Amino acid sequence: MTRFTRKHNRIGILTSGGDCAGLNAAIRAVTFRAIEQHGLAVVGINDGTAGLLERPVKQMDLTMKVFAGNYLRMGGTLLGTVNKGDPFAYPMPDGSVKDRSAEAIEGFRTLDLDALIGIGGDGSMRILSRLATQGRIPFIGIPKTIDNDVARTDFAIGYMSAVDVAVDALDRLQPTAASHRRVMVLEVMGRDVGWIAIAAGIAGGADVVLIPEVPVSMAKVAAKLKAVSAQGRNHALVVVAEGVRLPPETDLKADCRSAGGIVADMIAEATGAETRVTVLGHVQRGGSPNAFDRILASSLGAHAADLAARGLSDRIVIWDRGKIVDVPLSSVAGQTRALKLDGTLVETARRMGICLGD
Repeated sequence: MTRFTRKHNRIGILTSGGDCAGLNAAIRAVTFRAIEQHGLAVVGINDGTAGLLERPVKQMDLTMKVFAGNYLRMGGTLLGTVNKGDPFAYPMPDGSVKDRSAEAIEGFRTLDLDALIGIGGDGSMRILSRLATQGRIPFIGIPKTIDNDVARTDFAIGYMSAVDVAVDALDRLQPTAASHRRVMVLEVMGRDVGWIAIAAGIAGGADVVLIPEVPVSMAKVAAKLKAVSAQGRNHALVVVAEGVRLPPETDLKADCRSAGGIVADMIAEATGAETRVTVLGHVQRGGSPNAFDRILASSLGAHAADLAARGLSDRIVIWDRGKIVDVPLSSVAGQTRALKLDGTLVETARRMGICLGD
């Protein structure tokens, strides 16, 4: 566990990577706890690491007055964020990439901060951890991502709100599917993991859920949908993660259709069913955080502020079996947390008769 000595009684905070519901709640919690309990000043760095490259650095003072209004309930991030601004391979106007990490570190130094708190996903944690190590910046991480694939933590900020959006979509698709005797295919985010897809599929009563962790046999999918029809039901719901592992002959990158669109066409060909596809896309990132994400963000943010006040760094705060704890950043940065095929969600899906394509 790395320790540092506070010299300025000022900490910085930034958001990095894709936005999600609950980021403002986490920023609010850090600010409240740091100011009220520890007497620290809090500086918000705008636009993630890209803000550190600006001169002067893009920043704003975070005070209790800033959060007197509606930020707890608001989606997005009041600080702004970037997901293509890796300072170690920064995209330049001429198409080249440049290592600007030294500039980012210099930008941090100009703010006279004792430590930096970063709210990000697995990719952001890898970049921020590397930047902190190179610049000897005391750093504390807070996990956020709708994909829920940050290692060690049971939940990342934004995940459960995204699941709620997907379940609401299934609730709306089911009656129209029944009215028109259709198979409705819902594509959700999940490039590398299927956390959103499988949770939404269970909660939304899906018949088929296709996730990156399980290679898909369209014959198995077709058999499931035919079995549903044989039982007398005139419609079905299929959830597809965008990173689904389709048969080898299917080239997602070369095909102009979405993953959900490809699956819908395959189902129509294999079963003769009329299909429609809905791609949720960035709808899953927006909107107000649900109650759980507000609680999670508040708990993680307050704990992160406590670590900074105690002079502890190279840690990331996590939700572990109902408790907020902190673990070494090195055990999380750059890791991906996929669904376990013997885990609770996969087992529950199978017990409920949901076809996973295998």
